[in-house]
Amino acid sequence: MIEALQRLAPRMTEWRRDIHRHPELAFEESRTAGFVADRLREFGLDPATGIGGTGIVALVDSGVPGPSIALRADMDALPMDDESGAEWHSHRPGVAHACGHDGHTAALLGVAQHLATHPPATGRVVLIFQPAEENGKGARAMLDDGLLTRFPFDEVYAFHNMPLLAPGEAGVRTGATLNGYIIWDVAIEGVGGHGAAFFKATDPLQAAARLAVEISSIAGRYLDPAESGLVNVGALQAGSSHNIIAESAKLSGTLRALKPDVLALLWQRLQLACDGIAALTGCTVRLTRFAEVPPCVNDARAADRAAAACAAVLGEAHVIRDHAPFPFTDDMALFLQAAPGAYLFLGQDS
Repeated sequence: MIEALQRLAPRMTEWRRDIHRHPELAFEESRTAGFVADRLREFGLDPATGIGGTGIVALVDSGVPGPSIALRADMDALPMDDESGAEWHSHRPGVAHACGHDGHTAALLGVAQHLATHPPATGRVVLIFQPAEENGKGARAMLDDGLLTRFPFDEVYAFHNMPLLAPGEAGVRTGATLNGYIIWDVAIEGVGGHGAAFFKATDPLQAAARLAVEISSIAGRYLDPAESGLVNVGALQAGSSHNIIAESAKLSGTLRALKPDVLALLWQRLQLACDGIAALTGCTVRLTRFAEVPPCVNDARAADRAAAACAAVLGEAHVIRDHAPFPFTDDMALFLQAAPGAYLFLGQDS
C-alpha cells in the first residue's frame, strides 16, 4: 500500500496545487466540492453531494460485514491574502489556503483512489469531505443533514498538517487534544453625538475599549493556573469620523479551553464583564454566541491504532504517542462525540 500511495504522490501534489489556486471560504466551496466529486467519479466511486451545504461523502464497501471506518478532510480556506509567492499561489485576493486544508483534501483523494482499486477485506470506509471547518459550523451542518443516518460509522479519524513537527514525524495523544471554543460577538448600543458634546453621549466606543481591556484579563484573574484557557478579542469596530461619537460598537473574539467546565466558566465571566460595562457606562451590551465547538477528545484505543499505523509507515522513533495538546480548535470534535476515533498531527515543511 505504501508503494502504491507513493506512486500517487505526484497526482496528490497536482490536486493540492489546483485547490490551493482556487481557495473558497466556509460554505462557499462549490468549485472545490465539484473538483472532489469529479475525481471520486473518475475513481469509480459514487459520491453523495450537497451534504451540509457543500459537503461530499463517498463509500468504499467491501460487501462483507465488518466495521465502518470514517476518514475526514476539511475543504475550506481562510479570509486572508496568500503571501507564499509560490507558482500555485491563490488566484483570489483575500482568500488563501493558509491552514493546509488543500493538503488534507488532496491526501484523502489519494486514499480514495487507492481504496477504489484496493477495497478493505471487510466492512467499509466512509470518506468525508467537510465544508466550513474554519467557522466551526461545517461538521454540525453535515450531522444535521443526516450524515450519521445515511452514512453511519463506528470509528472516525482525521489528521492536521503540523509545521511544528518535522516531515516524517507524527503526533497523537489520548484524551483532550484540541481546545474547544466559543466564537462570540458583543453589540454595544448607546447615545452618540458631536465630540464637543461628549457629556451628552454614553459613548459605545469607550465602553467597547473598557470591555476589551477587561476581557483580556479574564483568564489571568479567574482561571486556576493549573487549567488551560484563553480569551481573545479579535476585532473592535466603531465610528466613522474623527469628531463624531459613535452610536454603536462591536467586539468579536473567542474563548478556548481543553475542558467544557472551563469554557463554561470563561463564558460566565465574559457575560459578567459585559453586564458590568453596561452598568458603568449606561450602554446596552448584548453578548451572543456565533459558534461553539467542544474540545477534540481522542479515544484511547483509537489513538493507539492511529499511532501504530503511523509507526508502521514512519517508524516507531518518529511517532510521538503522548503529544502535547494544541490550543487551536477543529469541529472534528463533533464527529468524535458521535463515534470513537482520533485526531492526529503529521509533520510538514513550514
